[in-house]
Amino acid sequence: MSGTAYVVDEVTAEELDGSVAEFAGLLTATVGDGASVGFLAPLEPDESAAWWRALVPELAAGRLVLWTARAAADGRLAGTVQLRPATTANGRHRGEVAKLMVHPADRGQRLAGRLLAALEGRAARSGIRLLVLDTETGSPAERMYETAGWTRVGSVPDYAADTTGVLHPTTIFFKSLVR
Repeated sequence: MSGTAYVVDEVTAEELDGSVAEFAGLLTATVGDGASVGFLAPLEPDESAAWWRALVPELAAGRLVLWTARAAADGRLAGTVQLRPATTANGRHRGEVAKLMVHPADRGQRLAGRLLAALEGRAARSGIRLLVLDTETGSPAERMYETAGWTRVGSVPDYAADTTGVLHPTTIFFKSLVR
C-alpha cells in the first residue's frame, strides 16, 4: 500500500461502539499474522468483537484513550493504539501504552510511529509525564520503540505466549515526556 495516505484520530466511545466489527477485523487479522497482542490464534471474530465491545465503557469513562489510523481515500481501519492512564493517586503522572496494532496490509507505512506520536502528544498535553509499555523481545515492535526514543528497562523471561502458545520473553520500555 505504498503511497497510501492515512489519517490518525482519537476515537470516542460512540465511534468504537458503532465500528466494533471493523475493529474486530483488525484484531483478528493482526493476531492471524502472528502479532503478540494478548490473544492466541486462531482468534474467532466473535471473541475479537466481544473484546472490543468491553472497551466501550472504559473509553466512555476516560480510563482508556484510543486512536485509529485510517486510509484517507476510503476510511479503512489500518491501525490502533491505546493509552491507559494510571488511576491511583500516586500514579496519575503516568500511563501505559497498549495494543499498538497495524493491519498486515498496511505495515511499512510508518503508521505505528504516527499512532505512537499522537498518543505521546495527547499524554503530554494531559499531564502524563511518563509512559511504559511491554512488547515481545526480538519483535519488529521492539526495534520500532527503540527507534522512537523509548528506553529499555529489561527483559522478563517467559512473560507471554505468542499466538501459537509458545512462551517468549517480553521487553519493558519507558519514555519520559518531560523535556
